[in-house]
Amino acid sequence: MRATMLALPVLLPLFGAGLSLLVPHRAAVRALSGVVLTVVLADALALLVLADRDGPQAVHMGGWPAPLGITLVADRLSALLLSVSALVSLAVLGFAVGQGTAERRRRTARVFHPAYLVLVAGVGLAYLSGDLFNLFVAFETMLAASYVLITLDADRDRTRAGMTYTIVSLTSSLLFITLIALVYAATGTVTLAQLGPRLAELDDGLSGALALLTLTVLGIKTALVPLHFWLPDSYPTAPAPITAVFAALLTKVGVYAVLRTETLLFPRDGSWPLLAWVAIATLLTGILGALAQDDLNRLLSFTLVSHIGFMLFGLALFDVRGLTGTILYVVHHIVAQAALFLVADLMVRRSDTASLSRMAGRPTPGALVAVLFALPAMSLAGIPPFSGFVAKLALLEAGADDGGAVSYALLGAAVLTSALTLYAMTRVWTAGFMKPPRPERGPSVRTRGAWLMLVSAAGVTAAGLVITVGAGPLARLAERAAHDLLRPQAYRSVVLGEGER
Repeated sequence: MRATMLALPVLLPLFGAGLSLLVPHRAAVRALSGVVLTVVLADALALLVLADRDGPQAVHMGGWPAPLGITLVADRLSALLLSVSALVSLAVLGFAVGQGTAERRRRTARVFHPAYLVLVAGVGLAYLSGDLFNLFVAFETMLAASYVLITLDADRDRTRAGMTYTIVSLTSSLLFITLIALVYAATGTVTLAQLGPRLAELDDGLSGALALLTLTVLGIKTALVPLHFWLPDSYPTAPAPITAVFAALLTKVGVYAVLRTETLLFPRDGSWPLLAWVAIATLLTGILGALAQDDLNRLLSFTLVSHIGFMLFGLALFDVRGLTGTILYVVHHIVAQAALFLVADLMVRRSDTASLSRMAGRPTPGALVAVLFALPAMSLAGIPPFSGFVAKLALLEAGADDGGAVSYALLGAAVLTSALTLYAMTRVWTAGFMKPPRPERGPSVRTRGAWLMLVSAAGVTAAGLVITVGAGPLARLAERAAHDLLRPQAYRSVVLGEGER
């Protein structure tokens, strides 16, 4: 039973993707995709309960134990992020069906659903992988599916953006496979549970070089400054549901990989100044880039880059309180960013433009859309009592407790970024909603499957409110997950066995 639960988030979407190519009716394909993602969500929640109650869960595929075979591992962190990601994936699928991304032409519909399910399988494999090579396979699976999705019904600009995304991703993949080769040559293994002790036996120079290469490789996928340049040019060109799922999940998978590798492979006794300065640069560069944008989707894309810095904030501190804040922020950001991109599409459809300056002269999207934008926007800006405030408060308290000069620099950058994020969200609110009623132009959000789009966007927004209401239990769960990251003995034991650590 445990083996089935761990394998299901990877194998079921792949099976569903293959089956969707054989199903002739669009309604049946939509139902199949929805059922697959619902089952994955239920399985992920069950894994979370199991991992929180009994500790990390592992299965050796084919009966081959690590390091010989493929091992899938679910602990509190991976199960939590898998659950939130599955929820957002299901909501975005509903939005895509309502918007028409998956329905516009028969050919597009035949491609969208299998590619989307393969993407979900790649996300699941990334969270559950117990070794570096299968983490690489997970990223390649996501890359293949995401290139298909980003170029659906592509014009010249979208194809160009897709090529930029693919070339950068392939460059990162080449560096990743080089990293795996170097790690294996130095240690004789790529199993994560074995690598920590073996890397600790290497010379400091070699170990430090491998740590920097790991951060660089995963930093490209995470869009850390200065490796972020590809994201604002790629994400806004995709169909809105694809942009939403990319923003919510793909960069967070990168953050997860950074968290997992840096704590399990390269543990530290104190804060990491280099990562702290990278976090500061990411926070400020991203939000200043957002303020310079007139296009709504590019503004949100730069905001996405900026807020990756909050997730690095806690990791740079390298203590339980900092990692707790990081985990809370990742969970909050998956939901908030997805909601904002979905609602942005409703705004663009109503006003028939993504330009904030032009949007001011177009019809308002309506009160419901205004509420759906305001809630995640305030959460992203850190306005109490929303989930973004809870996560940022945890990070600020961790930084203040650390007390170092770099920590205070992080605190200053975080507070400034939050204030500028509020200003950026206010700009969008003013352009989109603070205007007198005007005659309608362009497509109305009351047509073309809009009810499903609204329900899906409202569902993601409601998930953010649930996170806010359940902030106490979630914070305690995040704290337990942070302890797991800094004390990985249980993780190593379940993968290698008690006598093989």
